[in-house]
Amino acid sequence: MSNSLLYSHLYEWYETNHRSLPWRETDDPYAIWLSEIILQQTRVLQGLEYWRRFMARWPNVESLAAADESEVLREWQGLGYYSRARNLHKAAIQIVESQKSKVERGEIATYHFPNTYEELRALPGVGEYTAGAIASFAYNLPYPAMDGNVYRVVARLRDIDEAFDTSAGKKLFHKQIESLLDCDHPRLFNSAIMEFGALYCTPSLGDNCAQCPLQMQCASYQHGTAEMLPVRKARPKIRDRWFTYHVYVSYQQSTVSDQPSDVFTLIRRRENPKDIWYHLYEFPCEETQSERLKVNGERIIDLTHVLSHQKIHARFIIHKEQQMPELPGTMVIRWDELNDYALSRLTLRALDTLRLTPRN
Repeated sequence: MSNSLLYSHLYEWYETNHRSLPWRETDDPYAIWLSEIILQQTRVLQGLEYWRRFMARWPNVESLAAADESEVLREWQGLGYYSRARNLHKAAIQIVESQKSKVERGEIATYHFPNTYEELRALPGVGEYTAGAIASFAYNLPYPAMDGNVYRVVARLRDIDEAFDTSAGKKLFHKQIESLLDCDHPRLFNSAIMEFGALYCTPSLGDNCAQCPLQMQCASYQHGTAEMLPVRKARPKIRDRWFTYHVYVSYQQSTVSDQPSDVFTLIRRRENPKDIWYHLYEFPCEETQSERLKVNGERIIDLTHVLSHQKIHARFIIHKEQQMPELPGTMVIRWDELNDYALSRLTLRALDTLRLTPRN
C-alpha cells in the first residue's frame, strides 16, 4: 500500500502547525546531537533553555571535550538523568581523541562530527533512536527516529496492541516505522511525525480523532481503538529509600569589622556509579532501611522526591557548629560556593527551603 497520501496530509499539517525550534533550522550535527541528548527525557520548552546555554558555552565538539566533567554536570543541573550529561561529555572526548592526530598533522582543519549511522551509534549515550534522528536531521539519511511521540502515532496508525517498550515490541515497531519512512525525505518525515505526536496525536485525544488529517490512513480510527493505544508493559514497583542529610553550618566572623560573618558547610560527592546522582554533590548523608533517623538538630526539613523507579524520603537536619566535624569524604566550602557545584534536584529543593544567610 502506498504511503503517498499519508505523506501529503502529514506534511501539509506540519507546514502549518510545526514549532520553530533552533535545531530544526540548522544542519549542524553537533547542535542536533546536543538537542537529541537533552530531549531524551526532557520537555521541549525546558530543554530549549539548556540547549541555548550549552551552545553558548560550548559551541562545538572540541570546546565541550575540553571542559571538565564537573562543569558539564553543573550546567546540566536540574535536567535529571545525569548519565546523559556524562555520556555527552564522554562522546565529545571520544570524537576529538579519534581525530586529534589528523588535526595535528594538518590533514583536517577542524574536528568533524561523525556522519554515518554506524559511527553515530558507537558514541556513548547514542542508541538506535538517537543515531537515526541525528543521521536523518543532520545528513538527511533514510533512518527512522523513534521517540515516545512516534511510538504513539505508529501504534495508532497501524492499530498495534503490542507493548512498545518490550524487546519484541521495539522490533515490531521498528519494522512498522521503516515501512512508513519516506526515504526520499527522511528529515521532513521524521520531523513531521514527531511533531504530529507531540502536538496533535497526544495521549489524551479529546476531539482530535474526529478532525484528524490522517484518519483515513489510521487503522485505530477505523476500529475505534485510538484512545487505548499505545500499550506499555507493566511498570516496576517503586522502591522507597530513606536518606538523612546532615547540614553542618559554621559561622566565622569576617576579619573586616563591618562585613557579615562567613558561613561554611560540608559537602561530599556521590561516588557509586551504579547508584543515583553519580558524581553530584550533596550534604553528608546516611541511608537507613526503613524510617528516617531521629536526630536532634537546630532545624529539620522533610522532603519527598520521586524518581522514575524510586521514592526518596529525605530529612535535612541543620547542625550549627563552632568547628566543622572531620568526616571522611567531605570537604568544607563557603555556603555561597554551593552554586559552583553540581547538585541533585533534591538538594536544590532543600536549599530553596533553607535559605541560610550570613549573620552580622
